[in-house]
Amino acid sequence: MHILTWNCNGALRNKFDALDALKFDIAVIQECEDPGRSTSASYKAWAKNYLWAGKNKHKGLGVFAAPEVKLAPVDLDLGHLESFLPCRIHDSFLLVAAWTRQANSPTFQYIGQLWKFIQAHRAVLSAQPTVIAGDLNSNVRWDKWDRWWNHTDVVRELAEMGLESVYHRSRGIPQGSEQEPTFFLQRNPAKAYHIDYAFAPVAWLGDCSAWVGESDKWLQWSDHMPLLVRVNLPDDAYNVP
Repeated sequence: MHILTWNCNGALRNKFDALDALKFDIAVIQECEDPGRSTSASYKAWAKNYLWAGKNKHKGLGVFAAPEVKLAPVDLDLGHLESFLPCRIHDSFLLVAAWTRQANSPTFQYIGQLWKFIQAHRAVLSAQPTVIAGDLNSNVRWDKWDRWWNHTDVVRELAEMGLESVYHRSRGIPQGSEQEPTFFLQRNPAKAYHIDYAFAPVAWLGDCSAWVGESDKWLQWSDHMPLLVRVNLPDDAYNVP
């Protein structure tokens, strides 16, 4: 299965043709408009199989799936957390689409939002195969010595649940050693960071792969590069009732 995450930087209605060329099964898209309230007929027609969440109809979090992918919402109490969109794929595994934000929190901003999500839903995440994918606005290089919910802490907790970053597993590198940026602040090549991730069960990563979009092509559409990963689901994952 091919899973994509991309912060499209708004106006996905003008950019979905570029995504189609990537041949994804599931796309987690941040900063996209709600297809159900869009005035773009072509965007509505493209978004046949999707879920969307957000406070602003112009800039939310969406999950878009190929027609053959069974996609269903999962009701989890998110409280003040921003932004997460949990859903079931093929009645087989849980996908948590993520776009961690400042969330008006004085303490638990960005990666702190994912840390709190894990604490609140650890039992749910641990009880079934889970994929977490999205723009986490975080990197181990930004860890703070006196903070207990650093990027490193989140990665460790996910590892305890059997989840690992597909990109890092496929490259054989530790967190913080990324050579392919997924974000260019102000679209400046000198301000490049790796802040987009996909975590999946280790059992699915025996022959995994990861691809990051090239800046010379994708900067025309967004300050983020798409991250496309391939994982190997067990055969029974496709035995949809």
